[in-house]
Amino acid sequence: MKNIVLAAAFTAAASTAFAGGMSQPVMEMEPVVIMEEAAGSSSSAGLIIPLILIALIAAAY
Repeated sequence: MKNIVLAAAFTAAASTAFAGGMSQPVMEMEPVVIMEEAAGSSSSAGLIIPLILIALIAAAY
């Protein structure tokens, strides 16, 4: 009977010792919003070539 009480005491002590065990810290990050401008890049690329052509024609005169 004495061994059973002693085993129960060790079991209770061991379970409380590991109750708040080491865990990895949790770092919460805010979501990042990424906005892409697909229309802006295609329209500006369409204006560069005609402007270069106009500059070349103006330089030729």
